[in-house]
Amino acid sequence: MPVSDQPTLSIAIVSWQTRDFLLDCLRSIFSNPPQNSFEVIVVDNASTDGTADAVCSQFPDCILIANSSNAGYAAGNNQAIAKASGEFVLLLNPDVIIPAHGLDNAISFMQTHPDAGALGVRQVHPNGSLQRSVRGFPTPLSILSEILGLSRAFPASHIFGAYRMTYFGYDTVSEVDQPMGTFLLMRRKVIEMVGVLDEAFPIFFNEVDWCLRCKKAGWKIFFTPDIEIIHFGGASTTQVPIKMAWESRKSLLQYYAKHYASPVYIPLRIMIAAASWLYTALQARRRRV
Repeated sequence: MPVSDQPTLSIAIVSWQTRDFLLDCLRSIFSNPPQNSFEVIVVDNASTDGTADAVCSQFPDCILIANSSNAGYAAGNNQAIAKASGEFVLLLNPDVIIPAHGLDNAISFMQTHPDAGALGVRQVHPNGSLQRSVRGFPTPLSILSEILGLSRAFPASHIFGAYRMTYFGYDTVSEVDQPMGTFLLMRRKVIEMVGVLDEAFPIFFNEVDWCLRCKKAGWKIFFTPDIEIIHFGGASTTQVPIKMAWESRKSLLQYYAKHYASPVYIPLRIMIAAASWLYTALQARRRRV
């Protein structure tokens, strides 16, 4: 079905320096387009690799927002959401290949699960191996277990492994806390209820914060293994690895400042800051060696 003025699905893709990945992603969508009406909104964050020109010339049906500076992941998605008119909004990374019928199956899941506020899907590496793409919310106990190494010592534990969900099987439809934002299908009604992504989390933890708000509003979030995408992973973030390592941990601290502001959690926040500094310093040292 051709792109519609009033689509069922709006696909939001934020790109920075990922021209070739993005073009492959768009080919996977337009070569096997969903039967449901859809629109694709590409937000290019001031790439210097010719992304905007390539999208214009090769995929003229896309709605292109070409930013003059890098607005960040959260702000870029919010720009796309503001343009979107679909009943469902899919946040999609540019380094993803969508399978035939995958988008229609995802919409069908949401339509048959009216209590679903969002949906995540099974993700695999290009070689077909599983990506562990579902996590629990970073509660004080789960993050303390990470810092103390208890999650690695007891990966099958639903208590100590609660954050990375190292026990999760990825083989059945399940209600979950936070699927990776690589592919996050959101119901517009929920976005209107809980708001868009919080731009205080410019790159990381914005989808975690959104999923928490979604569940607090009474909606469920699901994972399904019946839709499988290929995710190359880190197409943008691996270009500046040390900066991204620190950004990730800084965003976790911001998450705690927002959701665990009580003085009771100050010792844990100090531990998170110290562990974050140490991790980033070690990563930087390894890069120099």
